[in-house]
Order: sequence, then C-alpha cells, then structure tokens
Amino acid sequence: MNKDPVNQFAKWFEEAVQSESAEANAMILSTVNSNNHPSSRVVLLKSFSQDGFTFFTNYESRKGIEIAHNNKVALLFFWDKQMRQVRIEGIASKIDPALSDEYFNSRPRESKASSLLSRQSKPLPDRSHFDIKIEELASSSKEIVRPATWGGYLITPFYFEFWQGGSGRAHDRFEYRKSDAGRWEITRLYP
Repeated sequence: MNKDPVNQFAKWFEEAVQSESAEANAMILSTVNSNNHPSSRVVLLKSFSQDGFTFFTNYESRKGIEIAHNNKVALLFFWDKQMRQVRIEGIASKIDPALSDEYFNSRPRESKASSLLSRQSKPLPDRSHFDIKIEELASSSKEIVRPATWGGYLITPFYFEFWQGGSGRAHDRFEYRKSDAGRWEITRLYP
C-alpha cells in the first residue's frame, strides 16, 4: 500500500477505469439529515487531488440541505471486476464559484438547461411539461448561466479504507487515519 491514500486511490482508480464496464467514477455519497437519519445516493466523481474529491449537484437538493446541516459525509466506491472497495470519510465544502462556472460551461446545453430548470428533490407535478421546457431552452440561442443553487462540493478526507476481496472471505483491508499532526497512519484490519 502506498503511504499516501490519495496516491493509492489514484492507482486503484486508474485500474478501475481500465477494467470496469460501468462508470468507475460512480460513488455513493452518504449524508445525515437534521434527525440524524442517513441517506445515500450515487453521484459522479468529477476530479480528485491531494485537496479532496469533487462532485457537482443542486445545493437545494436533499443532499445539499443535509450537507448544510452536517458537512461530515462518507463516500463509497465499489469496483466489481476488481473486487475492490474504497471508503472515504471527510468534510464537504462548496468549491469556488468560478470553478463551478467552469465545469457548468463545459456541459452539454441539455444538461445545463436541466440543471437550471430542476428543483431537484422537490415534487414534480408534470414530467412532460418539464421535458418540454428543457428542450425549448436547450434548443434556443439564449445563454444558459449557472444558477447560484448549483455547483461543486469538495470532500476533504480524514479517513480512507481500502478493501481488496479475497477467496474464502479472507479479504485485505487497510485503513488510513489522519493524525493530529496531519500525517496518515496506516493500519491493517481483520477481514
């Protein structure tokens, strides 16, 4: 195992990109609401670095509201063909609006229109009307500007667990915990 969990993740992620048939960047994001009830959903990892892991969403969605309430979150990657799993725990914070603008502007017009018109996680009374509005906006010449309610989050990790599946349930597990001094401490775990 690499002494740096982000470098270890990068190695496994690259191997997953090469071997997985589904999107290797699909990750499960878990949050907690104001009643301490957990909630999980799949989001897409858009980038990662030593600073953390970035994804984009509607800030007024259920996940956005829950992150505003409690910014401690968990991520989970599972790569079936590799028999690997990576768990990450960290702190979520909004990224610089200029970076959200940059990513938003790189998206297809239909995706921009959907992000602008969606009231994510709220009741949708008429799907066909919503689809028509997206199509009208996407096919128009009107500039589609990123709404202030949409953007990126950076998850700054303080915990990683790498799991490699093994025969007879004899899996390999390693955890990385950040010490008070800011160094990563590695411990091998029982399967």
